[in-house]
Amino acid sequence: MIGFLSGKIISIKPTQLLLDVNGVGYQVFISISTFEKINESSNVSLHIHTIVREDAINLYGFYSVEEKQMFELLISISGIGPKVALSILSGISVDDLSDAIIKGDVGRLVSIPGVGRKTAERIVLELKSKVSDFETEFTSRTDYSIRQQAISALVTLGYNQKNSEKVVRDLLSVNPNLSLEEIIKKSLAEFNK
Repeated sequence: MIGFLSGKIISIKPTQLLLDVNGVGYQVFISISTFEKINESSNVSLHIHTIVREDAINLYGFYSVEEKQMFELLISISGIGPKVALSILSGISVDDLSDAIIKGDVGRLVSIPGVGRKTAERIVLELKSKVSDFETEFTSRTDYSIRQQAISALVTLGYNQKNSEKVVRDLLSVNPNLSLEEIIKKSLAEFNK
C-alpha cells in the first residue's frame, strides 16, 4: 500500500492532481482544503490512503495527517464512500468537523453539500467516541484551531500560505497564549517590516 508520496505536481484541479514521483505519474484525489494549501506549490508531499478495488487502485491524498485520519474515520461508516468523505472534508475543516461531531451538531453537518440529515446523524452516532479519542492524540486543540484561523485570515488578506504558516508558527512558539487578534496583529507587523 502507498502511504506517502512526495514529488512534482504535473497538473492540478480542485479535486485531483497528477504527481510525478521519480518519473512515475500518480493520479491522486484530493479535498478542496488540500488543494487550497498546495495550489501554488510545484513540489508537494501528501499523506496517502490507498483503496484497492476489483477494477481500480485509487489514491487519496491529504496535506495533513489529521485530514487523512478523519477521512479514514468517515469511510469506516456504512454508506459513506471515499467521494462523499472527500466532499465532506472539502466543505468543512477537520477542526470544525470534529467539534460538530463531539457536540452532536447535526445542523452544522447538514450544511455541508452532499450531507443529508440521516447521514449527519449517522456520522455523529458512529464517530462521537472515535473523534473524542482522535482529539486526545493531538496536543492543544484550541491552539491548533487558533493557528488555523490566523493563517486563514492572513491568506484571505492576500498573504502567501507558506509565509503565513511560518510567521504564525514562529509567533506561537515564542508565546503560545496569544489570542487570535494578537496573532493577526503581530503577523501583519512582521509582514510589514
